Amino acid sequence: MLALLRNRLVVLRAEKRWTQQEVADRLGVSRQTIHSLENNKYTPSLILAFELARLFDKDINEVFQYVIEEGECQDRS
Repeated sequence: MLALLRNRLVVLRAEKRWTQQEVADRLGVSRQTIHSLENNKYTPSLILAFELARLFDKDINEVFQYVIEEGECQDRS
C-alpha cells in the first residue's frame, strides 16, 4: 500500500482568484513551494498545512486528504 497526502489547493486558490505568488507571499514561502504542493511533489510540515487551511478559512481536512492506494510501498529510510 502507498500512503499519499492529496490537496485541493488549486481549487481553493482559484476560488479566491489568487496567484501562486500571492499565496506564497501571504504564508512567507516561495512560489515554488506552492507549485510543488499543488502538484503533490512536496508534503508540507504540519504547521504549514494548518497555516494553509487557516489562510483559506477551511478545516485542515477540507484542504488535505490522507489517501492509501494499492501498490508498492516506498522505502522511507
